[in-house]
Amino acid sequence: MNQFILLLSFLSLLACNTATQPEVVTEKKETTPTSTATKIPVVDYNGLAPIFAQKSDTTYVINFWATWCKPCVAELPYFLELHEKYKDQKYKFIFVSLDFPKQIQKKLVPFLEKNPLPGEVIVLDDADANSWIPKVDPKWSGAIPATVVYNGDRKIFAEKSFHDFPELADWVETLK
Repeated sequence: MNQFILLLSFLSLLACNTATQPEVVTEKKETTPTSTATKIPVVDYNGLAPIFAQKSDTTYVINFWATWCKPCVAELPYFLELHEKYKDQKYKFIFVSLDFPKQIQKKLVPFLEKNPLPGEVIVLDDADANSWIPKVDPKWSGAIPATVVYNGDRKIFAEKSFHDFPELADWVETLK
């Protein structure tokens, strides 16, 4: 029930914040930590969907998070460790922020300046959560943090917070 209330609150806030697209900052680099020199694309689900359709030998680690979500922020260091563990392998890290678009410059950019993330950061701005959430994973209630890891046709999904690096690393290894 609490997750349902959280989802309704989230959708209400998104609906209020879709009128103006935020201005984004400069260029993004996939393998370097996110910084103020990083462009943060703002997309709807159609702009995000191609990420889930890659058919290559690369493993994609896609984390849905927000700066206002304490469990999301708490687990980010474990993704940094995971990136370090797999830095010489074909892994791509994508952090899908569900921060409110009007707060990108005020909250998300300063957060990323203090806490660089490996890989790509994308802001998902799509108020039709009932449509896109089940496309990410049919079992997802919409609560965050949530993580998808896939390679080709193999996929794992977790709607939970990881409490330490070994827990995250062991879970990712189940994909193999």
